Formats: sequence, structure tokens, C-alpha cells
Amino acid sequence: MRVFQLDSYVLLLSGKDCLKFLDGLSTNKVDGTCTTVFTNSNAKIIDMVEVIVVGENLALVGHNLYKEDLLEHLNSRILQQDVSMRDISEFNNVYISFDEYPKEDNITVVRTFRGWIIVAPTSRIIESTLTLDAFNEYRIQNEIPHQGYEITPSRHPFNCRLEHLVHESKGCYIGQEILTRMRSRGNMGKSLMRIEGTPDDATTVGKTHSLVIHRL
Repeated sequence: MRVFQLDSYVLLLSGKDCLKFLDGLSTNKVDGTCTTVFTNSNAKIIDMVEVIVVGENLALVGHNLYKEDLLEHLNSRILQQDVSMRDISEFNNVYISFDEYPKEDNITVVRTFRGWIIVAPTSRIIESTLTLDAFNEYRIQNEIPHQGYEITPSRHPFNCRLEHLVHESKGCYIGQEILTRMRSRGNMGKSLMRIEGTPDDATTVGKTHSLVIHRL
């Protein structure tokens, strides 16, 4: 089983307006468990997150490096909506498995485009079988973007080959006008690709190939 522990946060949202709230602020259609992207007014990425339905609540799982920016983005926009949010990161570890991971009591397993995301309480130890180099090598071979490498605040979702997370027919959200205009004009700028060697602008370097974000 190919498993790697991610440097992730877990936020727990409760209240009857949670799905509507997240849907109105992110690129994908949020009506249940899904992956979506929060963008700023320039359509640059704040973070890519997993939205996971947990009973009557929602969990948001993203990358620790971008947690404070996302919290500021969300907290300033709750206003009068029935949404409350708390950080439960210290009680949970997050992993990714590149093989189907068996469901077990007290852990949450969600299939995503990257692999199976696993959220487990800190009391439940899951063995990481991949080194960082092996994790990145797999990503390079399969052209999978990751936060802190390809997915950063300096890029928009199309740069990172996340167009499948940008819903084509949903209503307004922050950054939507720019992304819609780019898509309608067929001009999405630079895009993630795998190339041989180690160019100076590589975002992830492997043994023989690298990931880069270049103009098509």
C-alpha cells in the first residue's frame, strides 16, 4: 500500500448554510463531498481543499502552508449565515494513498483525482510507506499537482491542470469572471506538464523527469 502523510489542516464546519457558503466562494459545484479551489479576486489560488461530508457537518482538508490565508478568507465572509468553523487539525492526521485504501471504523477515506485521502484521529497510527522523493516521483509520472510545488498563490487553477475543478456553469464566486473569460477565449496561459530533465524552472524534480508550468 503506497501511503504518504500530508502536511494538512482539518477544519470542521457546522450549520445549515455550510454547503451554500462554500459553493459561493469556490470554483467547483459544492453540493456534497468533492474537491474544490478557493481563489482571490485575481483568480489566484488560496488553497485547494477536500470538502468531506461528515454526518451533519463538513470537514475541509487543505495544506497547512495556506491555512491562515484560507481562514481569513472564509471568516471575513460568514456574515449572517448559519456557519461555524473550528480547527481540529491537532486531533487528526491526513494521508494520501495511491492504492485503494480499505474503509475502517473511526477513519474517513475519500477517493479524489489525486488518490485516496485518509483522515484519521491522531490515536490511529497509519504507516507512511512512501518517502517524500517516492511521493514526488509518483506525482511526476502521473502529472499530479501538489500544494507548495505547483499549487501556489502565484498561480490560477488552469496553470495547475485543475480545470476539472472549475465548474463551467455555476454562479458567481470570487475570481469567477477571470476564469470564465480565460476559458471562453481558450487562453488559459501556462499549464502543468511533464518533461525530461531538470530545467531551472521545474516545480518538482524527479530522477529522469520534472514537472514544469510552461506555456502550451
